[in-house]
Amino acid sequence: MKILFDTQIFKAQKYGGISRYFSELFYYFNTIENITYQAPIRDTENEYLKNIRPFFEKDLSRKSFLKPNTKIKRKIIKLIEAFDKNSNINLVKRALKEQNFDIFHPTYYSPYFLKYLKNKPFVLTVYDMIHETYPEYFKLDFGKTVAYKKKLIQKATKIVAISENTKRDIIKHYNVPDEKIQVIYLGNSLKPTTNKQFNIPNLPQNYILFVGARGNYKNFIFFIESISELLNNDKNLNIVVGGGYSKQNNFSKKEIDLFEKLKIKEQIFQYSMDDDSLAYLYQNAKCFVFPTLYEGFGIPVLEAFACDCPAVLSNTSSLPEIGGGAALYFDPLNNKSILETVRKVLNDENLRQDLILRGREQLKKFSWEKTSKETLELYYDILK
Repeated sequence: MKILFDTQIFKAQKYGGISRYFSELFYYFNTIENITYQAPIRDTENEYLKNIRPFFEKDLSRKSFLKPNTKIKRKIIKLIEAFDKNSNINLVKRALKEQNFDIFHPTYYSPYFLKYLKNKPFVLTVYDMIHETYPEYFKLDFGKTVAYKKKLIQKATKIVAISENTKRDIIKHYNVPDEKIQVIYLGNSLKPTTNKQFNIPNLPQNYILFVGARGNYKNFIFFIESISELLNNDKNLNIVVGGGYSKQNNFSKKEIDLFEKLKIKEQIFQYSMDDDSLAYLYQNAKCFVFPTLYEGFGIPVLEAFACDCPAVLSNTSSLPEIGGGAALYFDPLNNKSILETVRKVLNDENLRQDLILRGREQLKKFSWEKTSKETLELYYDILK
């Protein structure tokens, strides 16, 4: 069987759950006989491909002289790439035209490939329905993203949903037949660091961990406001933020102003993370808190479980499905609910240890090997 992937997400992400997902598929497919895949990538800064054959054998460091950080620059880059025969998009189009594959699996929602696909089947992975559920947070790109996704959902041979919650939301918003959608859970790549000499400069000893992007539906501001009482009552307690997507990963002026207003500025730290550093943060945190309003899956939940970090999660979307009985849950729109749930975990060492043990058991339900095997089975079912 020959599978063709495109390069959309690897152009967009240096790190991130979606590119992690596809890179783990590539890694697994390299170990399976009678499976070949193409992912014609020439230009990417994605970190996950650097450890996967054949990508680390190529020069993937070719960079555009323009960063796509404005609408005008994005248009210029798109125009340049259209005339570059070795750009990612043109390499994929060439592979599509050659038709030397059995199944096509795009990595995101652009429908550019439909006119080249002919009668070949394609599988679409839907990661979440956040644009449809919270359109108020996506005013700039709402129309295009939703229109593209809707078009591909309608035309896909088969849809992969990464949680039962995502499947329900697809059916709710687009009235897709149940049998067209298969739920395939994601996995976890993070492993606890065993380096006892590992050091993150100025990392506080006593902290609550927040991981990832902080904007809009991620609910970071509301979370900070909700637990500021804990920080003010205990000046040895801190918040550590790992990763994120604001400019250079630094806190915005709005965030800093809030920290000053709440008198907790000296108790909040931010770090840009590779996997080892992130694992270290999980391992040494009092707890991991995920106050997001919506997640299609929630890989950080599995990361916390893998690193023996008690998880305190929103009771929304896919999180109770993924966390199961191994986490404590709160209402992410209720200040008191967040405050009291976090306080409960911080003040009860027995509870923390119980959550750690439950997290280890819950993690056994998920793996990238399981994800990859089920994805291959889906491809074979389509080709029967």
